[in-house]
Amino acid sequence: MTVLTECLAPDPQASVIATLLLTADERTRSRYRHDLPNDFTIYLQLPRGTVLKEGDLLRSDDGNDLFRIKAKPEPVLTVTASTPLNLMLAVYHLANRHVPLEVTATYLRLAPDPVLKSLLIEQLQTQVTEEVAPFCPQAGAYQAHGHKHEHSHSHDSHHHDHSH
Repeated sequence: MTVLTECLAPDPQASVIATLLLTADERTRSRYRHDLPNDFTIYLQLPRGTVLKEGDLLRSDDGNDLFRIKAKPEPVLTVTASTPLNLMLAVYHLANRHVPLEVTATYLRLAPDPVLKSLLIEQLQTQVTEEVAPFCPQAGAYQAHGHKHEHSHSHDSHHHDHSH
């Protein structure tokens, strides 16, 4: 079994031994076993909070092997609109529901959901196509690429003693 412990930035020139096709959900798992063809097994052992992106490279724990990440086609809803405003309104409503969402200038993509599909078509006047395609949702605003992003949330009030 090969253990992958380090995520590296995309490098199209890198020499890789294999490409890993992973769904959007699989790309959010920092600990995961993948059984590949030819009885080859890899195990992800990445820092907690790592979210893999299309093209990322993973290095094995012995430093010898590199694997490239590719978004695996999966069932999705692709949303288009006749006006940019309608597309923006769809983003607004989906974001309010904390739906993982791929956002581009011309379409949105989300996991299949009949309730959201109905909302998008009937109330937001968008066009929705069910298809199988790579799904690359936006990273959250507080989510760092390739590592856990932590903030100190200490709210020390600097109380000054003004009594003399």
